[in-house]
Amino acid sequence: MSIPEGGEFGLIGRIVSRLGSGPATILGPGDDAAIVRAPDGRVVASTDVLVDGRHFRRDWCGPEDIGHRAAAANLADIAAMGAVPTALLVALCVPPGVDTEWIESLADGLSAEAAVVGASVVGGDTSSSPTLTIAVTALGDLGGAAPVRRDGAQPGDILALSGRIGYAAAGLTVLSRGFRTPKKLVEAYRRPEIRYAAGPEAAALGATSMIDISDGLLQDLGHIASSSLVAIDIDPEAFDVPAQMRDAAKALGVDPYQWVLAGGDDHPLAATFPPEVSLPPEWQVIGTVHDGSGVTVDRKPWSGGLGWDHFR
Repeated sequence: MSIPEGGEFGLIGRIVSRLGSGPATILGPGDDAAIVRAPDGRVVASTDVLVDGRHFRRDWCGPEDIGHRAAAANLADIAAMGAVPTALLVALCVPPGVDTEWIESLADGLSAEAAVVGASVVGGDTSSSPTLTIAVTALGDLGGAAPVRRDGAQPGDILALSGRIGYAAAGLTVLSRGFRTPKKLVEAYRRPEIRYAAGPEAAALGATSMIDISDGLLQDLGHIASSSLVAIDIDPEAFDVPAQMRDAAKALGVDPYQWVLAGGDDHPLAATFPPEVSLPPEWQVIGTVHDGSGVTVDRKPWSGGLGWDHFR
């Protein structure tokens, strides 16, 4: 069915019928506003916009994949503060020619990714637009803990990463060259796999700073370095670059470390910790914090790209 047949409210009804309800939801979609529990008394909030042709392509990703990606980008930001995500609000701008089945699958992806962390889509808005645009706002709860900000890194801290990195960037390169394999890399781009629990885990371990790596490791760590007034050095030998990624890089004429150090969309969490902290195996030490400024690789400036910039 095309959208004009059901109209805006028919479309909203079909979307809402596919959404679950998380434990933090008191009142979900259907009223002027949703009501979400905030037992901590503070609400962590983040928002992100995905634009067709800029952040995703419908010939590269199915609607359910795009829903997962849109939710994940926001849920990871909540986790990076040391919080647990509780709810999502979604605004959807749809061009002519997109049918309701496509949008229902998008809603399925949004709902499924939110459910990974026990959250749900509690409301939003729809509009017509020349360009398909998805705007998501995520809410979260700190559970009584202090937020982990970007400005707390100290010289002597260790830098650790939780989650895979470089996979999505490699998948994007593969797709942009007209290929669909290796499947593991392509699927990493289409649908990120994120350790959301790593955020509260890092906070409990005493993380001094933390960030979601969405635009590239070097670029995002630069935010911690500048906010904390420190220098960060990355050890390239700390990364286990899998054979599939190395093979794809060789075939495409790309340095795989460009994907690892400057690629986005995997959304691992990077955090700094006091050196005496014993980290669980899900956290991999990848560098150190020093006096100074900026981010280096093996104590030298990186000569390649730094990461994604929406206006570059």
